Amino acid sequence: MAEDFKSLMIEALQDAYSAETQLVEALPEMAAAAQSPTLRQAFEDHLAQTREHIARLERAAEMLDADPEGEECEAMEGLTAEAEEIMDDHDEGPVRDAALIGAAQKVEHYEIATYGTLCAMAKAAGLQEVADLLGQTLSEEKAADEKLTVLAEREVNPAALAA
Repeated sequence: MAEDFKSLMIEALQDAYSAETQLVEALPEMAAAAQSPTLRQAFEDHLAQTREHIARLERAAEMLDADPEGEECEAMEGLTAEAEEIMDDHDEGPVRDAALIGAAQKVEHYEIATYGTLCAMAKAAGLQEVADLLGQTLSEEKAADEKLTVLAEREVNPAALAA
């Protein structure tokens, strides 16, 4: 249990690290389940980004003289379980792709909240270098969410509606 602000920040960082490592396992399955080549590529691109997010969290933990590994992120466990359920319950096609985008955006919104919190904590603690490092990830998570929105609006949702 966190006893001071730095400990609280380290717990939040460890939670983000767990979330990202779980996502590295889930994204290849989501990519394989996507029928849309554009969606598959978006998941593969985000997998590469997620690996960089993990590296940034490791650097931030080092700056805080902390271990990046901690408790399992229960929120990400739930979000990835929901994505697995979608893959199991829906046949391959545009409707499943639309559901996968929804699941992926839930993940992105969780990550946006997580990195927003971490950046605010680092700034409050006067750790601008940590805030800047994690701010890069925050920007990438927001961009990934926007990319999924555009993909849903322009391609996947119209295809799912027509199916």
